[in-house]
Amino acid sequence: MRSDFGKITTATIVLLLLAGCTADRYFMVEKNDLETLSTSLESQSEQISRLGNRAEETVETLTRLNEKSTNTILQAITEQVEKPACPPAPEEPVCTIADTSSDGRADRLDGKVIVGKVEKFYLVGTGLVYDARIDSGAETSSLDARNITRFERDGSNWVRFDVPVPGADGLETLEREISRRVKIIQSSTDESERRVVVELQFMIGNHRQQAEFTLTDREHLSHRVLVGRNILRDVMLVDVGKEFATELPDDLPEEDSGDKS
Repeated sequence: MRSDFGKITTATIVLLLLAGCTADRYFMVEKNDLETLSTSLESQSEQISRLGNRAEETVETLTRLNEKSTNTILQAITEQVEKPACPPAPEEPVCTIADTSSDGRADRLDGKVIVGKVEKFYLVGTGLVYDARIDSGAETSSLDARNITRFERDGSNWVRFDVPVPGADGLETLEREISRRVKIIQSSTDESERRVVVELQFMIGNHRQQAEFTLTDREHLSHRVLVGRNILRDVMLVDVGKEFATELPDDLPEEDSGDKS
């Protein structure tokens, strides 16, 4: 039994010694490997750090180059868009005269001239322009005439008379053939008066017409010309709320054309 125990003890001691030797060799190998590994890791870490720094520098460089390239392109586009064009050659000044002439005006409704209670009245062939009173209550139109003298010419009855010059103290002498005579009853005295009637051509606005006028002294009245129903009828409409609703043309006819329309 001792012999077996001895064998066991001897074997055990041998195994412990072998195990001790193996463990010592293992720990020695690990320590060397760890030092080598640590050195290698430090070296790799430094390399990684250097690579990271280089990468950052590369990114910054590329960014600057990209910004510079972008700015160059944008500047080129701006210069192309805003490139100044050659200014047009100045035009030669042209001397022009404004056309301020007027053909006259007369508004119409259903073909009839619209007039106010007072209108500019041009006596064609005389150059005389009066302020005429428009009166639908008067049957016949009348013109202020002085020094009325009847006479005969070529077997016809004529009349010579003077008309006042507007804006002046003078008179202008006219001669016309007598159309007829009329009896006028004065409303204030109930007395009758024989008046000479002549045909006169006139203009109100751009409307030109020939019509009969009685000749009478209107010096005491406010207007030298009275336009009555013989003219207004079928030709003009009166707007009593207006004055000078028409406008005479700048170029007034100097001759009586004899047109009775």
